[in-house]
Amino acid sequence: MNPALAAGLQIALVVAVLAILYVPVGDYMAKVYTTDTDLRSGDLRIESLLYRLCRINPRTEQTWYGYAGSLLGFSAASVLLLYFLQRIQGVLPLGGGLDGVSPAVAFNTAASFVANTNWQSYVPETTMSHLTQAAGLAVQNFVSAAVGIAVAAALIRGFVRVSRGGEIGNFWVDLTRGCLRILLPFAFVIALILLSQGVIQSFRTGFTSTGLDGNAVTNALAPVASQEAIKELGTNGGGILAANSAHPFENPTPITNVVEILAILLIPVSLTRTFGTMVGDRRQGLTLLAVMSTLFFGLLAVTLAAESGARGAAATAAGSMMEGKEVRFGIPGSALFAVATTGTSTGAVNSAHDSMSPLGGGAVLLNMLLGEIAPGGVGTGLYGILVLALIAVFVGGLLVGRTPEYLGKKLGQREITLAALSVLVMPALVLIGTGITVILGSTVGYLGNSGDPGSPGSIHGFTEVLYAYASASNNNGSAFGGLTVTSDWFQSSLGVCMLLGRFLPILFVLALAGSLSAQRRTPAGAGTLPTSGPMFTGLLTGTVVLVAALTFFPALALGPISEALQ
Repeated sequence: MNPALAAGLQIALVVAVLAILYVPVGDYMAKVYTTDTDLRSGDLRIESLLYRLCRINPRTEQTWYGYAGSLLGFSAASVLLLYFLQRIQGVLPLGGGLDGVSPAVAFNTAASFVANTNWQSYVPETTMSHLTQAAGLAVQNFVSAAVGIAVAAALIRGFVRVSRGGEIGNFWVDLTRGCLRILLPFAFVIALILLSQGVIQSFRTGFTSTGLDGNAVTNALAPVASQEAIKELGTNGGGILAANSAHPFENPTPITNVVEILAILLIPVSLTRTFGTMVGDRRQGLTLLAVMSTLFFGLLAVTLAAESGARGAAATAAGSMMEGKEVRFGIPGSALFAVATTGTSTGAVNSAHDSMSPLGGGAVLLNMLLGEIAPGGVGTGLYGILVLALIAVFVGGLLVGRTPEYLGKKLGQREITLAALSVLVMPALVLIGTGITVILGSTVGYLGNSGDPGSPGSIHGFTEVLYAYASASNNNGSAFGGLTVTSDWFQSSLGVCMLLGRFLPILFVLALAGSLSAQRRTPAGAGTLPTSGPMFTGLLTGTVVLVAALTFFPALALGPISEALQ
């Protein structure tokens, strides 16, 4: 089949299915976070029982202080428990003969999975037991994703509510509903689809087969289908096998490849409908979706064009940049997956991003540096683009000389300061982390590509470091595989970037939600800037691009842009 036709058909299929699911899934999630009814199955009141066991009053509202305190306390306990589980896995059941994980790797992994990053500096088959995978990492795939959706729901309430005390909901209720009503049933359905297509589900440690050279080969087994489903649906990305979604046990066919792409995009895209429904103006959600789509398809076009080219002897012989690509998926399936996984906070890969062309690799890197809002992770994409929308409204207000307003809430000094701080966290972490790392003398020893200053190898080595800190600070988790990150410096610095990149913006967003909730609603006037329609779509898209371009252009010029011009 013609590559252009194959790409068009895959993209059309993904868009068509998302369009069909957009309204029912978005409205369902809006109902989940607005209803006062607890989930029950027959006479069993599931949620009420959980609240009673945990001594939670589900009808109690929290201010942003209480909401943030609950979220941080839960996340801190999750880091400690996951760290402890990894350290003692050697004496627990289903250990598979594996020892406890080293302190540095255990800290990095605990921070990674709790922060919804799922960065992996280890080989899963030889490091993590089945019990650690199922009871530790898979559980965090659910709850860390539910935390992101909860924060988005809290920010929406800030726009909707008029509360003197600034209440924005109950974190424990939002967490429970996100897990039980959204992630668990959706993941169950996706896991069944993956199982039907050949994704494995086994608690055996492995089996032996004969390789093409006649030697015995040990093949690892794991409970893959259940974890693969929530890994993609929750925009987590951590592979239960080292090759991630390029492994035939995780992603065996082109059908599973499309299903996994749909799982990655489903909740982030549908949350724009949830936003429009909850604020009572669905045009607002469609405007955000238009911005996300413009950025997503723009970078997808660049990536497809770059990877479909034939620069170099090997690429010319293959007809495209096939190095590092699975022939089961080809360029279209690999490029679409790469843009979907970097445009969200997923980080799963079905090809080697390090083997992409300089322009293609730069496009997926830029996708993260935009702030992962096209369409972003579960919850994080929505509250990320809403923060940028407030900045766009502020800029528009300055142009017309009026106090900026968004959805009837005035944006004063406090609101804009919180929005600006939220936006600045990620660039600060990326640039500071990259800057310190490249001046360390030991860094060259961990680069798969190096050489004299200005040489292609040294430029690509810099891009590997930049990509690593962009991935960690954006809670993505994908990597340029040429960089070895097993040293204590990388383990600790990337772990800190993951935690700060996750929880500092959350604190600022929750503070913003509380400030908005405490305000009275201001009726729209003749000078109010419309926040729906083509004009605001263009303003918001320009704001997103300018923020990233002005912040990261020098670093991109030293890395992928320079490499592409070689």
